[in-house]
Amino acid sequence: MNTYLLYAHKDWVNVENYFDHQSIVQDLGLKTLFSAAAKGVVKENGEVKTITDADPYLYDIMKRVMIVPLTTEEEIYYRQSVLQDCIDNEEFIVRLYECAGTILHRWDQLGRRANEKAGNLNTATGLVTDIRVLSLFVSGLGQIKKLLTEYHEKFRSEGLTNLYQRICEEFSDEVEEEMNTILKNISFYVDDTEEQGDRKTMKKPKIVLGCGISGGLKFDDFVLQEVSTDVKKYRDPKSTIGKVQNYMYSLTPDSVSANKNTPIQENTSALEYQIVRYITSCCAPFTARFNSFFDQLHLQAAFYRGAVNLKHHLKRFNVDSCFPTVGAQDVLKFNDLKEFVMCIEQRVNAVGNTCDIRNKMLLIVTGANQGGKSTFLRSIGIAQVMMQCGLPVAAVSYQSGIFPSFFTHFTRREDSEMNSGRLDEELGRMSQIIDNLGNASLILLNESFATTTEKEGSVIAYDIIKALNEAGVKILTVTHLLSFAQKVYGETEEAAKEGRASDVEFFCAQRMENGKRTFKMIQHAPELTSFGLDLYNELIKER
Repeated sequence: MNTYLLYAHKDWVNVENYFDHQSIVQDLGLKTLFSAAAKGVVKENGEVKTITDADPYLYDIMKRVMIVPLTTEEEIYYRQSVLQDCIDNEEFIVRLYECAGTILHRWDQLGRRANEKAGNLNTATGLVTDIRVLSLFVSGLGQIKKLLTEYHEKFRSEGLTNLYQRICEEFSDEVEEEMNTILKNISFYVDDTEEQGDRKTMKKPKIVLGCGISGGLKFDDFVLQEVSTDVKKYRDPKSTIGKVQNYMYSLTPDSVSANKNTPIQENTSALEYQIVRYITSCCAPFTARFNSFFDQLHLQAAFYRGAVNLKHHLKRFNVDSCFPTVGAQDVLKFNDLKEFVMCIEQRVNAVGNTCDIRNKMLLIVTGANQGGKSTFLRSIGIAQVMMQCGLPVAAVSYQSGIFPSFFTHFTRREDSEMNSGRLDEELGRMSQIIDNLGNASLILLNESFATTTEKEGSVIAYDIIKALNEAGVKILTVTHLLSFAQKVYGETEEAAKEGRASDVEFFCAQRMENGKRTFKMIQHAPELTSFGLDLYNELIKER
């Protein structure tokens, strides 16, 4: 059975990550989001009471799912609708995640983690394990079906509605009853005795075989007519009542006691084993049908559980959030977009930015040092990743195209692992990006090629970015290479004079006349300075 909560027509198999997802995680600080998603928010009277310890499995799943981009508008909206159901019915997704996790934990205790099969066809111990695994599947599916039945009328998403319908079809009440009957009938093989209230009971097998008699008075044509478990009050065979009971059984007409006859006892045990093994083998298709279901359910429920946690963390810091809408690739439109990682790490409601860029494939951001340019770029990158995995973003509204081929190229601090100069390292990473561009590519460049002189860096940046732009790659770049920015701006002005449209937009970090940074980005021609003296004067004042 398929889960189909992350995708409409497939489970989490054969997925494809962003090419250089390690750089995306590092440059955008996504580990902070993975960690936040792993921590639940406990509220009391509407106020945050405590934050739970991180769930390692939630962290791992968010890390795995967020670096796999959805590639179509339908996939994004499908996942958004499932997540909206989970947000509206948070108790449901919490219980579903915990239920699937409990089932897998119990399955692990039966040997699954050690790469063992559910049972060993050649041993009685293996057969007992098979029966217990079958019982776990039946009870687990019953719990999940009960949970889905409890909430299904509240579901609006195709994903959860279809999951409920599938489990009702593939594990119908009739199938559930039949499987429980089978387990009840062969329960004698698993437990000889059990406690029922304040008394102990004993399970005895009842096996009825029909057969014919052939030449030489030999039995043949055996037919299994009945297998069941009789439950009787337990009597200690050494007690007086037990001895009397055994004596009375020995006087029963047309019966033979196996207790005092070793060959008969061995043959009886072998017969019980073969019959129960035959019955469990008939249930093998049922077990196979749900063999991967619980793993997929736990994984996919974990993503939505983590996503709900992220929603709570947005609310913690009074950050507006929305589900993004998909637009054309030359559109980037958002209202009050905030850098989500900064909000979590600094526990603040950060400054947001707004823009409406249409018919543009290159955005160049310049302006004052410490003006929020890199934060602005990261906020877009984080929102893009979250949009492309079906998550809400930290904005009042957000619209962008889909870019499965998404790259970040941020400057790196020099460290002992570098085997060459910083410029060589930057050019090497850029070469890798160019070699792996796809049909829908987006590159975020943050202070790229600033590790050499301004003149040389501007030439390199112009040649590379110009070529990528002409090849249809969308580029968002933050730069202090003013010669580069001025040259591109001059070309756009020349195009405007000639009546040609330009697909380049320029933003600038806003700076007040007194040097104060607002951390807002505004549409503006490239500045001729980065206002480094502002920082120098601030240091002088502090002294």
